[in-house]
Amino acid sequence: MNPLLATGATRALLALEDGTTYEGLSAGAPGETFGELVFNTSMSGYQEVITDPSYAGQVVAFTYPQIGNYGVCAADMQSDGVDLAGVVVSDMCHTPNNWRSEGTLPDYLVEHGIVAIECVDTRELTLRVREAGTMRCAISTEDLDPSSLVERVKAAPSISETNWVAKVSCPEPYEVTAKVDLDHPRRTHKVVALDCGEKRGILHGLVGVGLDVRVVPWDTPADKILAMHPEGVFLSNGPGDPRELPQPAETAAQLIGKVPVFGICLGHQMISQAAGAAIEKLPYGHHGGNQPVMNLLSGMVEVTAQNHNYGLEFGSIGELVPELSGGDDVVAAWKAASTADLRFWTRRHIAPVVRSERFGRIRLTHVNLNDGTPEGIQFLDAPCFSVQYHPEASPGPHDATYLFEAFRRLIEGVPDYLAIDVREGRRF
Repeated sequence: MNPLLATGATRALLALEDGTTYEGLSAGAPGETFGELVFNTSMSGYQEVITDPSYAGQVVAFTYPQIGNYGVCAADMQSDGVDLAGVVVSDMCHTPNNWRSEGTLPDYLVEHGIVAIECVDTRELTLRVREAGTMRCAISTEDLDPSSLVERVKAAPSISETNWVAKVSCPEPYEVTAKVDLDHPRRTHKVVALDCGEKRGILHGLVGVGLDVRVVPWDTPADKILAMHPEGVFLSNGPGDPRELPQPAETAAQLIGKVPVFGICLGHQMISQAAGAAIEKLPYGHHGGNQPVMNLLSGMVEVTAQNHNYGLEFGSIGELVPELSGGDDVVAAWKAASTADLRFWTRRHIAPVVRSERFGRIRLTHVNLNDGTPEGIQFLDAPCFSVQYHPEASPGPHDATYLFEAFRRLIEGVPDYLAIDVREGRRF
């Protein structure tokens, strides 16, 4: 039991829109906050999660029991501030012990005005979200009346009603120079990154493979980007509902075919929308550093870091191309299965191809092995690819860092740019 229970610590209340409430203790700033409740299954890396701009407007519940035990360190932050709405934990550590620690997580949350609650059974809370789906919630140290707070949650706006991307994007362009390996020097390439809430880890991944990056605000139009004469364009991760962001999707559409394009997370959704795809809201999303994804081009399974509530409906792009999808019999079997579960293709080790009305052939490259949702696509008639997950990790495993090298290869015109495994130092 947390010793704060016996010290008269400030009480707090967590209320969900389905009427469920949880009593606990304040573990951050006093006050109250409203947002969309999601759970994160990462076992470490809480400070990277808390400073990830993609969580803007969301209240994050950590499933790992103790959070804050190694303190906070500025070097691991993913942005300059904190944009999430709130934090829920089972046991908050107030006395961290780690040589890199520069302070406690509760103090950091107070410094940034983030309301948090501890002493909540996050296992039970996670099961409720898995069963009921993502929902609105509130954390309060002021309104401790369960019925009152629940009613206020029900009246709160949904996450789709706010343009969170505009709130977290950089206000002005800036540049980051590529890292050069003096032992193995190679030419650098100039790219433009559209900042929709870009994590520092992603920026480090781009410059780490020899890319000079000019970061521009989320609403920079395609003609201005092209006027910078980039050798490639990167579309970043970001928060909110992609279905409410038509401008970035149209920007992506105007870039594809004119310059090599790579997208991650929200950037992947923007590219998918540009291809004519529908975007669906997942029941409770993918949040954590332990999501298994199969690369259909290699058959390898990557353990990935993910953070998204929305995803591409691959079949909505267009009809399957039988000769590139295993043949007529396989396509007929897929149609007969009447399912959206893309693990059908992982079992056959086939990367199916559909035909987009606007951009031609598009291949499914990656599939989530937990639920069969799409995780990556590759345009076959334009220099463009994207993934739903986070190859930079921060936090999480590094199985997918090869994708940054793949982007460089795409810029250099390598035909099989995705056929590379940096971990093994070989091509598939």
